[in-house]
Amino acid sequence: MNDTQDLFPTRLERKLGMFERIDPVVYGDESQLANGPLSKSEIDEYERKGFLSFEGFFDADDMQVFLKELREYEDDADLKLSEGTILEPGREEIRTIFGIHDVSKRFQRLTQDPKLLAIVKQLLGSDVYIHQSRINYKPGFKGKGFEWHSDFETWHSEDGMPRMRALSCSIVLTDNGEFNGPLMLIPGSHHYFVPCVGRTPENNYKESLKSQEVGVPPASSLREIMLENDIEAPKGPAGSLVIFECNTMHGSNINMSCWPRSNLFFVYNSVENTLHDPYCGNRPRPEFLANRSDWEPLKPLNE
Repeated sequence: MNDTQDLFPTRLERKLGMFERIDPVVYGDESQLANGPLSKSEIDEYERKGFLSFEGFFDADDMQVFLKELREYEDDADLKLSEGTILEPGREEIRTIFGIHDVSKRFQRLTQDPKLLAIVKQLLGSDVYIHQSRINYKPGFKGKGFEWHSDFETWHSEDGMPRMRALSCSIVLTDNGEFNGPLMLIPGSHHYFVPCVGRTPENNYKESLKSQEVGVPPASSLREIMLENDIEAPKGPAGSLVIFECNTMHGSNINMSCWPRSNLFFVYNSVENTLHDPYCGNRPRPEFLANRSDWEPLKPLNE
């Protein structure tokens, strides 16, 4: 049981109104912010919107070797039986592979890309480790969507992440366009914490990773922040990058096109923000969803 003060109450039986953020968005001190790779205007944009997008951050040709490896996974019967692999409801197609940096050395090395790590550490103001990694597949015509949610709401409630000092890097492995279910984000939504209604069942992850019902924000709160801030869907070719703050509301539509969409997600957490017991009172989720065994700071590959 978590005996630390819960600053972000959620998963209660009655609805609570959303409240303003109490944590910083950007943690780096003046020296870190001035000497990092992001410009002041980019840092200001991240602080204001809760995300940044970079078209062609990685070379598109370099992404092909990752895609080739993913295609091999699609035919790997043992991997499909792994608890960390989530299949589409009622189908045999892969929806998500969690812990991809533990499955593949190639993907593990990518978590330590010097350019990527420099940006992450500039924004979080500390050394970092991987809290979670995953690949989200969306095959043409069949790929399902993901409900609107704040990652931090889940990581706080179900994993015991104490504060908003984490971010996600979404690396585009296939071209993301307006028709194949791109990532959608609500700019400015990270400035509010939106509590969700409903107690968290034990082993909730077994259902929520296929179809999320618990941890979905109320429609009234979503409507309010959408009307105030709109919705954006960064698009770009393979190799593009979206970095979004842990509390930024996001989701995606089904893929109604013939073009598949695969995105890689690395979740970086500050080493000063390591996990407590889950605030919902349940047992911790499995290691492939919430890393509790290795909080050693990541080092750039060139060090």
